Amino acid sequence: MTDHRPTEFQRARSAEQREVRKRAILDAATQLLAEMPVSDISLRELSRRVGLSKTNVVRYFETREAVFFELLNRNLAQWIEELPAELAPAVASGASGGPVPSQALMDALARSLTRRTLLCELFSSLGPELERNISAESVRDFKLAHIRLLGDLADLLRHHLPELTPAGAVELVSLTVVCTAGLWPFAHPSPAVAEAQRDPGLAHTRVDFAERLGRTLHVAVTGLLTLG
Repeated sequence: MTDHRPTEFQRARSAEQREVRKRAILDAATQLLAEMPVSDISLRELSRRVGLSKTNVVRYFETREAVFFELLNRNLAQWIEELPAELAPAVASGASGGPVPSQALMDALARSLTRRTLLCELFSSLGPELERNISAESVRDFKLAHIRLLGDLADLLRHHLPELTPAGAVELVSLTVVCTAGLWPFAHPSPAVAEAQRDPGLAHTRVDFAERLGRTLHVAVTGLLTLG
């Protein structure tokens, strides 16, 4: 008979061992997010999935919210690392007389985000779900790391849109996060809402995430360039 009770890990005594423990917890959280929304995942369920007691999990993350904060920043860092290659075709098409560069760039950015379901779901949960039940110290650590990552994204976008001011690039990144968080739930409605939207009278309420986000960000870039 297989024993599914939590396994007592020995306390990690080195930075490498702690990272292994943390990675196991983050991997379990990733698996759960493929099955259910953030709001349905409890620390108890997360502990059960990773095979640890809750006491052991909180040695590495004080709450479930802290787990998802870490998961968000790690996925954000990975996206930023991979993004230049995904933007390259859009930049090339603009240079060869294709779409307006900012439109092509924002469309490519939106398509890239669309492929990262986990990151988009965590962005959409950030305000209403994750910034609760967590200490000020943990929030501060998360936000300082998060801001540094968003600064890297702003630098990347400004490299391709040098006419943006540094402040404008930061604002564009902020709008990207806000628009992603706002549009993602509407583009992925509940089964009941999706069924209702099959009615021709409600067709206009369906949201194509990539198309809507790309257009919204292009409008934002246009406005930021106008404002200077």
